[in-house]
Amino acid sequence: MSSGAVRTGRGGAEREPGSRLEFAVLGPVRGWYGGQPLELGPVLRTTMLVALLLRPDVTVSRAELVDRVWGERPPESDGVPGYIYQLRKSLAAGGADAKSVLRTDPGGYRFAGAGVGVDAVRVEEIAARAKKAAGTGALAAAAEGYGQALAFYEGVPLAGLPGPFAERERRRFAERRVGLVEGRTDALIRLGDYASAISEVSALLAEHPDREPLTGLLMRALYGAGRQSDALGTWREFRVRMRDELGLEPSEDLRRVHEAVLRGDDGALGVAARPAAVPRIRDELPHDVGELAGRDDELARLAAPGSAVSAVDGVPGAGKTALAVRAAQLLREEHPDGCLFVGLHGHSTSRAPLAPVRVVRRLLRSAGVNDQNIPDDLDELSANWRAATAPLRLVLVLDDAVSAEQVRPLLPGGTGSRVLITSRRRLPGLDVERRISLGPLTSDAAAGLLSRIVGPARASQEREAVRELASLCGRLPLALRIAGARLQNRPMWTFRDLADRLADDTSRLGELTAEERSVEAAFRLSYDQLPADTQRAFRTLGRAPAPEFDELVLAAMLGCSRRAAESVLEDLVDANLVQAPAAGRYRMHDLVAVYARRLAADEPDVASGLGVYLHACRAASEWGEPGFPSGPVPTDSPFSGLVDASAWLDEAGDLVEVVSSAVAAGHPDYACWIAEGAVDYLVRRIRYRECVALLEVALSEADNVADRRMATALRFGLGWAHLALGDSVQARQWCEDGLRISRENGDRRETARGLCGLGMVTMLAGPLDEAEQVLTEARTLAAEVADSWLVERAVSGLGYVYFKQGEYERSLACFAESREVAVSTGNPAMLGRVSSHIGSVRLHLGRPAEAAEPLREAVELAERVDDRLLLVSSLSRLGSAEQELGSLDLALSYHLRALGALTDQMSPWAEIEVRNRLGACRQTRGEEEAAREQFDLAAAVVAGLDQQSASEIT
Repeated sequence: MSSGAVRTGRGGAEREPGSRLEFAVLGPVRGWYGGQPLELGPVLRTTMLVALLLRPDVTVSRAELVDRVWGERPPESDGVPGYIYQLRKSLAAGGADAKSVLRTDPGGYRFAGAGVGVDAVRVEEIAARAKKAAGTGALAAAAEGYGQALAFYEGVPLAGLPGPFAERERRRFAERRVGLVEGRTDALIRLGDYASAISEVSALLAEHPDREPLTGLLMRALYGAGRQSDALGTWREFRVRMRDELGLEPSEDLRRVHEAVLRGDDGALGVAARPAAVPRIRDELPHDVGELAGRDDELARLAAPGSAVSAVDGVPGAGKTALAVRAAQLLREEHPDGCLFVGLHGHSTSRAPLAPVRVVRRLLRSAGVNDQNIPDDLDELSANWRAATAPLRLVLVLDDAVSAEQVRPLLPGGTGSRVLITSRRRLPGLDVERRISLGPLTSDAAAGLLSRIVGPARASQEREAVRELASLCGRLPLALRIAGARLQNRPMWTFRDLADRLADDTSRLGELTAEERSVEAAFRLSYDQLPADTQRAFRTLGRAPAPEFDELVLAAMLGCSRRAAESVLEDLVDANLVQAPAAGRYRMHDLVAVYARRLAADEPDVASGLGVYLHACRAASEWGEPGFPSGPVPTDSPFSGLVDASAWLDEAGDLVEVVSSAVAAGHPDYACWIAEGAVDYLVRRIRYRECVALLEVALSEADNVADRRMATALRFGLGWAHLALGDSVQARQWCEDGLRISRENGDRRETARGLCGLGMVTMLAGPLDEAEQVLTEARTLAAEVADSWLVERAVSGLGYVYFKQGEYERSLACFAESREVAVSTGNPAMLGRVSSHIGSVRLHLGRPAEAAEPLREAVELAERVDDRLLLVSSLSRLGSAEQELGSLDLALSYHLRALGALTDQMSPWAEIEVRNRLGACRQTRGEEEAAREQFDLAAAVVAGLDQQSASEIT
């Protein structure tokens, strides 16, 4: 495999240049072609790729591939051809010549390695040059080479891949990494760079504590750095561990290192001349900052080389100080001139934020500078501080800063020092090389911290309650420590007892108080420093209708412009009282939201925010906002139409939360209206179960609203959602129940709607003559109440019934009538669906030229309204029409687009149709192997269905 490289990837590692195929396996498996990333697909497919990639130019049998991927537990049907096909598809989609790379040989498959770059191969080439350089005495080149090779490692090799082959390769790569570190560390020791050697080998020794060569290297590096006692202590710890755990003595090689350290034999240890000890200024790091839990990644980033100034921000109580102090402790050895710590009191109840003049004077005294003759001029003081620290290498922790202006004069001079700043605010006005924002801990880390505080014995008896309590604490370190302390001091309490006390929002913050420590007090300090208009916005967000929101919702609740709402939200993000998980989207930490709700009693009612969701759901429906006969009168909508509203809802998250929030806020009417409006959007987006869930929540409140239409509208929605799920029995029950109520109420429009729903269910489940009767009645009643949408639904349903009965001309006549209605309403979603029906019937009748035009229109409209299921079916049938017209290349492109548009949420029948039509196209093109592959994959989907579904398909 080729090895020329010019581009630099993550970690400084080089990647292959130009229009070529490249793979990285020394971490998560990734691929590129021409520098652009490839979509390699699910984990088993990637595992099969690796099983071929790492044995290039060797034909691997199907049986051996199964063994490499699944080992002793192969599946009944391995699907190897399907995986190979999908791999080729992934490579081809990126522009690679997939078949020339992933070849089918007699007896198996082979990965052609010529011209393909693999990071593991590149590592071996670089390492060989580094080893040669070390042998010739070029130690700097050797250290640099080993470092370049190590930079290719980006975590656990082959991360996440299952199977025995991947596990063996993972161990091989991990062992190779250890060897590279050993080579680099030896070169660094011989160069006299003991600090780097200690840092590098210590990190690896923590992973491999029983590896003797690493222990010997650490002893040599410590000795070279003038820490002979630490080197001997390392020997003692290793020897005791070997004796106690393995009953062995260290090897002769390590004993020789020990003896050389005892003798002070520089030559035997291969160390350069050791520097004279430099007296430290002082070490001011606090010792009691609490355990640092669940912040390993953040700590590694903060303590990593290459950043002179780093800033840590986060929600109050996230553990910013503990993280900064722990990082400073790790940096001590590399910064021999001292560790300084200054609490700036940016958020304190008892002290005002420290003035920069006062802090600089203190820092000068810590550095041994006599400041008596320096006037109280901040610029002059800062200049003296920078001059004093220019030649030094020290660590400076500036804790709890209030602003960039407070911090900027305190930064030391020179390039050898590290500054770690913590603040509740983001400090956007401060130039820093590395910013770290702390959120909640992971569930495991939070539960682990609670367990360690209270005691593993108690925690092990209530594992579920421990995790629930951690969640109620928002997985926030401060809250977890307070909760843990309360349980420590009340041994008669269980974790369940405290979890039950915290379950009530109104008392949760009060429970999270222990002497001077209080979660609510921590939040209040941040809130009190906000301007008045920002405070009002924060309180208003306590009434937000969903955990995640945007500026449009806040603007409606505040009665201000979107720009003003966005500005205040960004201010709250900078204050770490609001989080921004994505551009334009915002949410609050759970406990911050509890605090905001406590302050929100006098703020605007939530209905204004709910109105935004109601606008969006109705605008995203085929009815459009004016098409809903009850509820709020349509006003100026913030959405331009179906596409715009659907895109907004795509980002809005789970609508069940919005409906539940409306119920909790005492607005059952909005809960019902939003649920009704969301049905069409959710079904079009294939979010069927979410649709059922929110309708069930709303229906439980239907008796509490003045709009009596909701009792039937929500039932009809449930019928439509269950029909989409394939549950025709439940769908029929909901439609019949709603139809009974609408007739009792004398509501002719809702009766027509119920008849449409029942007709659709009967159309699909049978009998067809009953479906024809119900839909004919629905059509008549819909026309009488002048509801164009219901007319189109009833007529289209009749068209499908006639199609299934073999009355094709009557079917086409119905669809033609539906098209006239769709055109008259200007509804693109309706028109796209009808066009697809017309094209599908014409295609079935063997009239491909007449079918192609409406199917093209259906594809265009499906893309415009983002109706994914309509897009898949229309593309697939358009491909078949073009195939029959002889345009095989164009046909294939449509079939492949349909295949690419399939999602896991779609009915398996959709995939079966697409693969069978694609297989037929491949067969017509003479591509027998590819055709058979598609037919086999379609058959595999059929086999996965239950017996009843399979019989219906056949």
